[in-house]
Formats: sequence, C-alpha cells, structure tokens
Amino acid sequence: MIRRIIRIDEEKCNGCGACASACHEGAIEMTAGKARLTREDYCDGLGDCLPACPTGAITFEEREAPAYNEAAVLASKEKKQGALPGACPGSQTKSIHIEKCDCGDSPAPMKSQLSQWPVQIKLAPIKAPYFDGANLLVAADCTAFAYGNFHNDFIRNHITLIGCPKLDGVDYAQKLKSIIANNDIQSITVTRMEVPCCGGIEHAVKQALQASGKGIPLKVVTISTDGKIKA
Repeated sequence: MIRRIIRIDEEKCNGCGACASACHEGAIEMTAGKARLTREDYCDGLGDCLPACPTGAITFEEREAPAYNEAAVLASKEKKQGALPGACPGSQTKSIHIEKCDCGDSPAPMKSQLSQWPVQIKLAPIKAPYFDGANLLVAADCTAFAYGNFHNDFIRNHITLIGCPKLDGVDYAQKLKSIIANNDIQSITVTRMEVPCCGGIEHAVKQALQASGKGIPLKVVTISTDGKIKA
C-alpha cells in the first residue's frame, strides 16, 4: 500500500539515538552508529521522531510500505515490559497507586494524585490500559506550578498528559488524536495559562478531538500567572 512513512538520511544522521528514544513503536534502531528504520510495519507515520532529530535527517515520504501493524507493536511493547524501545528506564509505561504521602518534614503534607507514567505527551503511548474509561487531563506544564492545589483539583481521578506548545516545538494534535481515537476516553479537561502562546495546547486538543470523530465532553480551564482560575 502507498502510505506516509519516515525516511532517514544516513548521511545526515550523527548517531545520537534521539529518534530511537522518541519512537514509541520501536520502528527505529541504532545499527553501526546510525539510525535505521528496521520495521516499516511498526512506523505509524505520525513522526514523533522528527522533532527529536537535531540534524534534520528524518523526513516524511509517500511510498509503498507495509500497513502499520498496531497489534504487533503492542505485543512487542508488552514483551519488553512496557519499556519504550531505545529509551531510558524512566520512560517505562506504568500505573501508579500511592497509599500515603512520603513528604518528609512538610508542614502540610499532600500526597501525589498522579496515577500513571509517563506524563509527557511526546513520551506517552498511543494505547495503554489506563486510558480505558479515563478522564483525560491535558495540561500546559506551567499550570501545575502556577496553581497551588493542582494535584487535588485537576490531577486527581484523571490520566494526566503535559506539554509546552511553545518550547516543545511539536504539534501535539496528531499524537492526541491517536490517543483519543484508540482509547475509551470519557472526558477531556485542558488546563492552560492565560498567556497567548499557551493557546497552542488548547487548539491541539480541539483539533485532535474533531479529527477523532468522537463526541467527548471537553472543558478548558485558564489559569492566570498569579495562580487563579480565570472566569
């Protein structure tokens, strides 16, 4: 079939391995100091590897290629115990359940409400058990620092994804569309800052939701730089 797939220019590749770490499906491997697309059927054509490449060695092309085999990708991930191919152990997908707060000498201890890992949009898997039936929180990363009670008011009872539309330098819409389309998401809450550049994360979620064709309830909360929820 003819479809969009990545192309790696080995002349431009400097062997840093960033693309292999960014590829959630394990389609890219480092061989003899170069990045190579070793499993075309693992490449979903979304291009999470593109912004990770510092030399511009990766581009899209339309050509004959095997269809994306999601089942094989999921089986491979399960076999590797959730570790993202080529990534550090900190990228391992897992659910989290915290019984009590280990907060040291804090005068006002508050346990974390985070229920899964990873949380970065770029690192999150497209499909995971914790997404099924989930209330999804998509948060601009500054919101958790600006709003003091963020864990209890927003993260609690939500699956959390974070990102910065200005600094990450990537369009989240395609990744979020795949997450929404491939999982039973019940609701979506977006938290963003009042600054104009933060509108990018709101726009990406709305674009992803529309492209998914699903009628999922969406709520957008804007937080001011002094930590207040704006009406």
